[in-house]
Amino acid sequence: MRKSIVSGLSAALIALFTTSAAAQDGGQVYEVEEVVVEGRRLDEAANLFVEQVADPAGNRGTARWDDGVCVGAANFTPEVAQYLVDRVSDLVRELGLTAHEPPCHPSILIMGTTDGAGFARELVSRRPKLFIVGGSGMDQGRAALNRFQSGEAPVRWWHVSVPVDDETGQIAVRLPNMYSSRPTVENPFGRLMEEAHAPQVRRNFASRLRQPLRDVMKRSYVIVDVDRLDGVTLEQLADYIAFVSLAQVDPEADLSRFDSILNLFVPERRSTGLSPWDLAYLEGLYTVRQGYVGQHAQASALSRAILEAYTAGTEDR
Repeated sequence: MRKSIVSGLSAALIALFTTSAAAQDGGQVYEVEEVVVEGRRLDEAANLFVEQVADPAGNRGTARWDDGVCVGAANFTPEVAQYLVDRVSDLVRELGLTAHEPPCHPSILIMGTTDGAGFARELVSRRPKLFIVGGSGMDQGRAALNRFQSGEAPVRWWHVSVPVDDETGQIAVRLPNMYSSRPTVENPFGRLMEEAHAPQVRRNFASRLRQPLRDVMKRSYVIVDVDRLDGVTLEQLADYIAFVSLAQVDPEADLSRFDSILNLFVPERRSTGLSPWDLAYLEGLYTVRQGYVGQHAQASALSRAILEAYTAGTEDR
């Protein structure tokens, strides 16, 4: 029988959260030093990092939060929930966005459980349209959703994003019941169009390299299986959650050559927190100009932004 979902963490789990991670002796983590990573030039390494991490929907550019973010946490003790909310909100502000204060409706929701896969299945079965909205390129699709509901990952996540007109901010894909005047389960973004015809996208420039669309994050669900955290600290967990909730991250990314928080659950590669690579990636994501045609062009632009952010960071140290 599946374990019941807890409303708070036991004393043992609190102890787990406050225990420092043991030092790891085995395995070398490749850290960037000026221009070389394991024999690669820095720009090649940046391309590799983006190739592994970025997981955009719909073969377009990577999505990001546009402005305000509201972070919520459920099924944790108040102290743990507040710490997670505060850490993610702090990083939101560092990226130049607004972190709304309660009361607000969470756009990033962090949930604790003792059965990650079972909790994900229950959540999806109750509110399926929150995960597969029905608009083109707004999520990773049903195969990815099936993976979200299976496996033994300590932390799993699901993002919903939406392409919008770069000038007006108006949604650029048709949604079921999209001319509803109020938010509903079928149309969670409220009044998006007042007419029933297909969305019209304005183009006031001529370019083969850019398109008049940008992809905006709308929801992030993060599920934490507290029985599978294997001694990570609360600080490490909060940094990991912050990264995967603010960027579309491939759950199967192989970052064994990099010092990254995404290696948190690989004991021999475990990072103590957000690394310079992670911070450069997020800074690049939130500064690069969106609207490049195709996933590869956007990835190249993001790689250049990461390179600039990382180089600036090393010069400051």
